[in-house]
Amino acid sequence: MSAITPDDQERIDAIEQALLKRWPETKIEPTLERIAALVDILGSPQLTYPTIHVGGTNGKTTTSRMIDSLLFEMGLRTGRFTSPHLESYLERIAINGQPIDPKAMIFSYNDIAAYLDFMDTKFETPISFFEAMTALAFAAFAEHPIDVGVIEVGMGGEWDATNVIDADVSVIMPIDLDHTEYLGSTIAEIAKTKAGIIKEGGFVILAQQQPEAAVELLKRAAEVGADIAREGVEYIIESRALAVGGQLLTIKTSKDTYEEIFLPLHGKHQASNAAAALVAVEAFFGDQELDYDAVIAGFANVQSPGRCEVLHRDPTIIIDAAHNPHGARAITETIQGEFTFDEVIGIVASMSDKDVRGALVEFEKVMDSIIVTKNSSPRSMEVAELENIATEVFGSERVFSSETLELAIDKAIKDSVRPLSEDTVGVLITGSVVTVGEARTIVRKRFAKDVQ
Repeated sequence: MSAITPDDQERIDAIEQALLKRWPETKIEPTLERIAALVDILGSPQLTYPTIHVGGTNGKTTTSRMIDSLLFEMGLRTGRFTSPHLESYLERIAINGQPIDPKAMIFSYNDIAAYLDFMDTKFETPISFFEAMTALAFAAFAEHPIDVGVIEVGMGGEWDATNVIDADVSVIMPIDLDHTEYLGSTIAEIAKTKAGIIKEGGFVILAQQQPEAAVELLKRAAEVGADIAREGVEYIIESRALAVGGQLLTIKTSKDTYEEIFLPLHGKHQASNAAAALVAVEAFFGDQELDYDAVIAGFANVQSPGRCEVLHRDPTIIIDAAHNPHGARAITETIQGEFTFDEVIGIVASMSDKDVRGALVEFEKVMDSIIVTKNSSPRSMEVAELENIATEVFGSERVFSSETLELAIDKAIKDSVRPLSEDTVGVLITGSVVTVGEARTIVRKRFAKDVQ
């Protein structure tokens, strides 16, 4: 991204404020009617390039980043749309692996702003923040132009704003209970909604699924005549070994075996994400063989901010965006299996509409103590309420509280210093994407003097 001028920054901030005045992305009116009308009036920019659609409950953003990196190394101009963001809303729209240039964002917004306002007059419910961002991404990608779009589902699938694309390849990551107020109270109901991204005559990659989810996904694939590749059946992770800064993988697909892939991310779940990404790219290229060197480079260059990301050493501070029991289980297993801490201090700030107790039960397996706090979101659970739940799960002697995330981080850093001990102490900050985004900023500022 080029250096941003004060004028551009002012405009970018004003655009963000205008977008935030719209319906928040947490408030959903399940229909494609508004977004379909909006992209139609924009000339259907999302149909001017082929797309890969990534859905599921956990692992969507990282898998999208992996697919993007692989395609870029294979010489394609890429557009990637993901959500939510960690620190800046510009992160959601990436071109050739980088957040959209501010000038390009300003151009795209100016291009579609009048249409957003016009569509607001046509429907009882105005265009939402997420619908506007989705349309902005589609328009920016068409303007660039890109060779392929990698589009992450926002919520669900069938009626998600991104589902106005006609994806050549769909990827569905593991499905678990989340957003039950919109998607249904059972795994089967949620899977049925998420299966809505599987397109007529398309190709779908299914990461490991619970049996009741698999039934719904396979049913949908059969109905629309989609080809299927399932983890554990049509493709497998043949081997996985820990390596410095990540892991070494061998992935076997129905077409090839890819050996000695270095993935600079920790955790068995990241190996699963990598395998799904690789098969998605294979499916996208059809009969064409993948360039092995490009595969190696694509994975080596993958970054996944906020996903088991080591922000600092001495003390080791790790952030992870786990916000439901499935995500909490993944980070817990990764910390237990791939790090050698004698003690882990946890910092957790969660959203009140999530299964907080279920996540804390998983965190308890790896956190020796927990500092509960809150992030800046109005949806953040109050500290007292979170403290009560944590006390039930951890016991009162292991639970501490701080009114702000910054104070919690200060306390954890202070508590991690053990002058007369050889114990290694890790700090794990988690509970929500907003929490880890804010923690990233706080930790970077705090330790900025170390790199000056």
